[in-house]
Amino acid sequence: MIPRLSVVIPTLNAATGLPATLASLAPWRRGLEIVVCDGGSTDGTPALAVAAGARLVTVPRGRGPQLAAGAGAAGGDWLLFLHADTRLDPGWADAVASFIADPANRVRAAHFRFALDADHPRARRWEALVAWRCRTLALPYGDQGLLIHRDLYRAVGGYRPLPLMEDVDIVRRLGRARLVGLDVPAVTSAARWERDGWVLRSARNLFCLSLWFLGVPPRLIARVYG
Repeated sequence: MIPRLSVVIPTLNAATGLPATLASLAPWRRGLEIVVCDGGSTDGTPALAVAAGARLVTVPRGRGPQLAAGAGAAGGDWLLFLHADTRLDPGWADAVASFIADPANRVRAAHFRFALDADHPRARRWEALVAWRCRTLALPYGDQGLLIHRDLYRAVGGYRPLPLMEDVDIVRRLGRARLVGLDVPAVTSAARWERDGWVLRSARNLFCLSLWFLGVPPRLIARVYG
């Protein structure tokens, strides 16, 4: 018997991308629970989530606090944290089912392979760089999802109430030995790169990561991230 799975999705004015994200969860048919933790959307996101059958939790804005609140409201033995503009490849359900069926993985967490929904050559280069970062530095970001058993989530302290870098913070506490990459794409919207420019957006992301490791407070990094 596969344990119940809860998908936790933080949202803030995510009405454009959320439908595709929710639709991508359809392959799972084993008692899936979807928890949308909204940070004060004004574009109809909460109504959209409820209409899709998700459980809505309203919390103060901030991805760290939203994720923590969503985890607290979720009822599953396994938690899958997913961004609202990230849709999973259809193969995700089989990969997740295999992962959680192995008792040894109760003390490990998994993430998906980063992909962007753009045909631009720079999208492929950024995907390759992210793959290198995960392989070499063991640093998957939140847009790659995080699958974790509730017991391990609690053991490492869960998501902290950070406005930014909450994903780096939790995977650093998990450590390389407890992270597993699943070879299934998590396809994220390239809208930020297309809006800001591929070079500038990528450089800004790397600069924010550098600031984090230098000990700059997340609230200040958030101003740079934009």
